[in-house]
Amino acid sequence: MMTPGSVRPPPPPRAGMKAALALLLVAVCLSGPCGADPEESSVLTVTSDNWTLILEGHWMVEFYAPWCPACQQIEADWENFAKRSSGLNVKVAKVDVTQQPGVSGRFFVTKLPTIFHAKDGVFRCYHGSRMVEDLHTFIAENKWNVIEPVAGWKSPSSVLMAGMSGLFYLSGWIRQTHNYLTGPLGMSAWCSYIVFILATLIIGLILGLMLVLLIDCFCPAKAKYEVLRSDIPTEDIQEVEKDLGDKKVSDNEEESEEDDDDDDEEEKDEKAEGNEEAGSSNTEGSGENSAAEGSGAEEEGDVGTHVPPPSTPETESALRQRKSEATAESGH
Repeated sequence: MMTPGSVRPPPPPRAGMKAALALLLVAVCLSGPCGADPEESSVLTVTSDNWTLILEGHWMVEFYAPWCPACQQIEADWENFAKRSSGLNVKVAKVDVTQQPGVSGRFFVTKLPTIFHAKDGVFRCYHGSRMVEDLHTFIAENKWNVIEPVAGWKSPSSVLMAGMSGLFYLSGWIRQTHNYLTGPLGMSAWCSYIVFILATLIIGLILGLMLVLLIDCFCPAKAKYEVLRSDIPTEDIQEVEKDLGDKKVSDNEEESEEDDDDDDEEEKDEKAEGNEEAGSSNTEGSGENSAAEGSGAEEEGDVGTHVPPPSTPETESALRQRKSEATAESGH
């Protein structure tokens, strides 16, 4: 029983103290071996910075995408194969095509998943089963020797595949830009397409202008002609021009002489035709005179029934020809 003025002792530790001790023990376990990080993956992640490591040594490389169902199915087998690869003297790697489009372009990956075998820079595409046992047998029994290697021009280290890598990287950048325009900026898909079309036209015009300027700088046609003309002596140029002038004059004279000869021949032909027509008209006139004499004799017998013969078209044409000749001679 407490008396006035006495001090009350503190209560003994109860449930609150027990809870604090339990939390302390949990923290110690997490900071110790119980909270150690999970085991790291045995598969090496290949990027555009370290892809040249595949050119040396013995490798098996998988190209995958996180959204690919087939890639997700073989993920566990690929990890187990990587753990067992230490006894086979082979290294196992993987490439995420969504994050490394340039590396996938170098290998020209068109389907997922794709597995490549690499031995000292010589690449072969693996088309067999993706089970752990089959992969292990493929390396242990050297079955990769029966597969035809990738051609040299399609090798990832070739210049052509380097250009292909740039195209794949550009396509990835365009995809990311499209997602940014349609996502955070809230643009419609058609507006994004119009932006890319305009950008393509502007870039094409700029490149075309640069090409024209380079051609004008390195291939100046007018300046080249002036340099060649300056190399020829002035006397030779004058002689060539004089020869060209004389040749033109002679050509003109020959043409005029040919024209005169043609005119003379035409005049001769016309005169010959006129003489022939005149002769024919004379013969026709003599025939008419004889016919007139015969008709005179008949007139004596029967004057009342005489009718003058009608003029033929030939005599009229002959008269017209004579008139035209007379007028032509008077004009000359």
